Formats: sequence, C-alpha cells, structure tokens
Amino acid sequence: MKKSRHEKIKELVEQYEIETQEELANRLKEAGYHVTQATVSRDIRELKLSKISGGDGRQRYTILPHNDHYLSDKYIRVLKDGFVSMDMAQNILVVKTVSGMAMAVAAAIDAMKLKEIVGSIAGDDTIMIAVRTTEETETAMGKIRSVLEE
Repeated sequence: MKKSRHEKIKELVEQYEIETQEELANRLKEAGYHVTQATVSRDIRELKLSKISGGDGRQRYTILPHNDHYLSDKYIRVLKDGFVSMDMAQNILVVKTVSGMAMAVAAAIDAMKLKEIVGSIAGDDTIMIAVRTTEETETAMGKIRSVLEE
C-alpha cells in the first residue's frame, strides 16, 4: 500500500501544483487513499519532496532528482532561483534564500558533494552549513559562486 501511495504522490506532484500537505492529502483521498496528515508528512520526508517557487510566486511540492551526477540542471535552477546571499562566520557558511526555499537550496548544495562541507541545516529562508575549516569555507563559497555564475 505504501509503495502504491508513494507512486500516486509522485504522479500528483507532477500533474498538479500542490502547495500544502492538506492539499496533497485531499488529492490522495480523492484517489481512494485514506491518509492522515502525519502519513502525508512522513511520505513527503521519505520521498524527499521539496518546495520550489512557481512562476506566480507561489510554492509547490516537487521531486528533486537524487542521482550521482555532479549537479543536474534542476539543482542548478533551484540554486539560482532560491539563492539570495551568503556570508561566513569562521567555519560556518550562512546562505540566505527566498522565503520557503532553504530546504530546496540546501538539497542543491548537498548535491554538489563538496568535500569541504560537513553538513547543513535548513530553515525557511536560511541555511547553516558546517565547513571543516575557515579556509575551506572560502573555498566552498567560491565553488557555490561558480555554479551561480554559470
């Protein structure tokens, strides 16, 4: 049942511009799946759905690819669309994003698989990235800038 529900969720987020967990739950119920908000929340996490900004300024769920390529076009687009600024505080890199885009931008940065980065935490519009050393923070910033400037 879970696998079938996950497939349906993928189909729904590709077909519709779903903005909220409640909207996703309602679409699943219309499709014959009896789900709770907690189930939908868990499914979103397991499927690694991210919110991206639509052309009209509204946000919607999407599935970001998780493959072994260095950085797919979709990740580059998310990074460029969501990025606002970045600054460093010793070995902490702080990235500011468009409101609601921090998780998607963090996923794009994580996909870069920079050896300098130890890990990241994303909020609504801010990402805190732990970097091994102060010097490597500057290196990581340069690599992120190079992707932004492509």
